[in-house]
Amino acid sequence: MELDTRFGSCQIYKRKRVTAFIIDETIIQIGSQHFWLWICIEPINSSVLGIYISEERNMLVAEKFIRSLVTKYGKHTVYTDGGILHEEACHVIELKHYLHSSIEKSLMERANQYFKDRIESFDDYYPCKQIECNLFHVHNWIQFFTSMYNDVITNNNNNFWLKEVNIILS
Repeated sequence: MELDTRFGSCQIYKRKRVTAFIIDETIIQIGSQHFWLWICIEPINSSVLGIYISEERNMLVAEKFIRSLVTKYGKHTVYTDGGILHEEACHVIELKHYLHSSIEKSLMERANQYFKDRIESFDDYYPCKQIECNLFHVHNWIQFFTSMYNDVITNNNNNFWLKEVNIILS
C-alpha cells in the first residue's frame, strides 16, 4: 500500500493570511526504512502550514503536496531550493515558483532539521515493532508536535516542555 494514500497532507494550522509557501523535503529514517518528509512553512511567522510523508521523492508527490496546500490556503507563490520537481509541479498547478533567498533557506533548513531530529527521536523511544508498519503512530505524533510548535510560534507560549522550540527562533 502506498504511503501517500494512507497519509495525506494535513492542515496543521489554519492562518487567516498566508503570504507564500516555502517548501522543502528531507529524508528521515523510521525504523529501518527511509521516507521523505515534506514541509511547508509560512515565511512571515515561520508557522508550519503542512507536512507530508512519502516513500518517494518525485514530481507527482510534489504536485500532490502543493495541491493540498493550495486547496487549504489558496494560490500563493512557492519558494524552494531549486529542485526541478518543484518547478515542474508549480508549472502544472500554475503557481509562481522562485528560488528562496539565503534567509528563507536558513529558516527552512533549521525547521527541517528540527523536525527530522524530533521524528527520529520519537522513533527511537517509541519504535514500531510491527512488520510493514503503516506509521500511523508517527503521523499522529507529527500532527501533535507541529500543532504545539505552531502554538509556541504564534503565541510566544513558553511552556516548560516546549522551551527548546524557542531556541530555533532566536
